[in-house]
Amino acid sequence: MYFFKALILLFVMTSCTQKEKADLIVSGASVYTVDDEFSVAESFAVNNGKIVAVGTSQEISDKYDSDTIIDAEGKFIYPGFNDAHCHFNGYAINLLQYADLRGTKSQEEIYELLKEHHDKFGGEWILGRSWDQNDWEDKNFPDKTKLDELFPDIPVYLVRVDGHAGWCNSKALELAGISANSKVQGGEVLVKNGEPTGVLIDNAMGFVGKLIPEMTADQQEKGLLEAQKNCFAAGLTSVTDCGLDKATILLMDEMQESGKLKMRVNAMLNPTKENFDYFVKKGEAWKTDRLLVNTIKIYADGALGSRGALLMDDYSDDKGNSGLQIETQEYYDMICQLAFDNNFVVATHAIGDGGNRLMLNTYGRFLKGKNDRRWRIEHSQIINPDDFEKFAAFSIVPSIQPTHCTSDMPWAEDRVGDERIKGAYAYQTLLQQMGWLPAGTDFPVENIYPLYTFYSAVFRTDHDGWPEGGWQKDEGLTREQTLRAMTSWAAKSSFEEDEKGQLVPGMWADFVVLDTDLMKAEPKEVLNTKILSTWSAGEKVFEL
Repeated sequence: MYFFKALILLFVMTSCTQKEKADLIVSGASVYTVDDEFSVAESFAVNNGKIVAVGTSQEISDKYDSDTIIDAEGKFIYPGFNDAHCHFNGYAINLLQYADLRGTKSQEEIYELLKEHHDKFGGEWILGRSWDQNDWEDKNFPDKTKLDELFPDIPVYLVRVDGHAGWCNSKALELAGISANSKVQGGEVLVKNGEPTGVLIDNAMGFVGKLIPEMTADQQEKGLLEAQKNCFAAGLTSVTDCGLDKATILLMDEMQESGKLKMRVNAMLNPTKENFDYFVKKGEAWKTDRLLVNTIKIYADGALGSRGALLMDDYSDDKGNSGLQIETQEYYDMICQLAFDNNFVVATHAIGDGGNRLMLNTYGRFLKGKNDRRWRIEHSQIINPDDFEKFAAFSIVPSIQPTHCTSDMPWAEDRVGDERIKGAYAYQTLLQQMGWLPAGTDFPVENIYPLYTFYSAVFRTDHDGWPEGGWQKDEGLTREQTLRAMTSWAAKSSFEEDEKGQLVPGMWADFVVLDTDLMKAEPKEVLNTKILSTWSAGEKVFEL
């Protein structure tokens, strides 16, 4: 009898001390969970790619054991950053095909870069991306003269930093059949002295863009993997790619299924018949653990830098020009009806106050009142004061890119004047409409680095601290608001708030380890923050 009781006691004691097995334990950290209380933990356990417990290091070690235990040594852990508006595939293509013209200070600098690029890579075309005449001493649009002199026999096509203007030589214009009389809805061929200058605005870019040789699937896969590598190094674990075709989405799906592409992608659809037939008319989202298709992406207007953004009145620095409406009202109604009927999201690029009013009113006719469809306005950049309340009235999500604010602030007021600028880049006012909003970068228009998003949203200065105290600082976001916009609110914008964006039980173990406490760091410390490692589903995908 004594022996039997001893066995029972031993069994009870063993049961009480036996720990659950976890695939991964991280301890000794400051873990910003970004839960509803914005609580900070020390440790968490991961099983099957998802977080199973969060708490103090002692609490987790008392309950769990693992063959892989990471001592974070006091470092700072955040949910993996989620870029709520970018062009992931476009960035991948740029890495392989396009000369990088970002930050060039003159046309002459561009010409030298193009010669070097062509000497190195050759090809049937000379392609470049990210020039910006606002960075030059002469801030007027360039023309084809020097391109013709340097490259008379090979077509040249250079995309402006915002993706809303193209700069070509005569050979490219000739191949595209462009003349001074060429017209297109939602675009413009700039003309001087009776002939095209070589600059194409918005939809006019399509004349030349459709001639660019397409990449092979193998080339595209190589570009996507290189883009993923750079994004992981920047702390990104999820992206929203704003405008893709069926073939690219299926390639991403294939790469994810094979384990090559680990980036989570919210793939917005280009508005093509093929996409509508294959994805939209099924009436439900395409969904895997790493890929989501539930949104149609369209354009209301162009960009402010190229004066294609649709304004309610003329540009302050270009009388007679109020920008471009990219499509007809009938077109926008057709897209909205299709999305509404099939329970898809509409996401519309709208920069100017005219473009935003156009889409807010259009959405409103379909949504009618508060709802949970999460239709989006991408950029929401300049809003008439009378229109802010429409975001709340129709539950429309303003999707913002804070680095646009700090990139545009040196010249934005010149474009729109001192009254309209009060409703520009008004992130705090936009946030108050719905109580949440997502943030992204719009890369490759801007740098892929999400910490620049954090810096711009919170401090509202350039990286040298200008202007002192921040530009229109009252419209900046708090640190907590900004981190939510880059994580949990970004996930919410794509209906994925129950899967990612927080470090709490049940969520994917997507996280990033930094050497800096973003909630307390000085501005320069934020800019100098190091991404120590990035993890996707509990797997390390980058380490410094």
